[in-house]
Amino acid sequence: MFLDWLFSWRGEWFIEGWDTFAGHSYPIQGKYRTEDAALRAAKKYLKELERDQPADISGGQEGMQDQVFARGPGGQSIRVLPGG
Repeated sequence: MFLDWLFSWRGEWFIEGWDTFAGHSYPIQGKYRTEDAALRAAKKYLKELERDQPADISGGQEGMQDQVFARGPGGQSIRVLPGG
């Protein structure tokens, strides 16, 4: 019974992008069972952003580069930054 529940549970953490230039959020595909998994996925997405919106052109996280947040089941909102 527990395994049925575990396999049917969809996860409650997700990641979301913020388009700094346009001023709106956008969904990033994926749902995660834990905060750590969501944070790892968000950091991976930030690496993709660096390819698509290089810091030397966009100003990085302090400029117009998109931002990434991990959102949790209790309303948690964690801004994820590149690095450590």
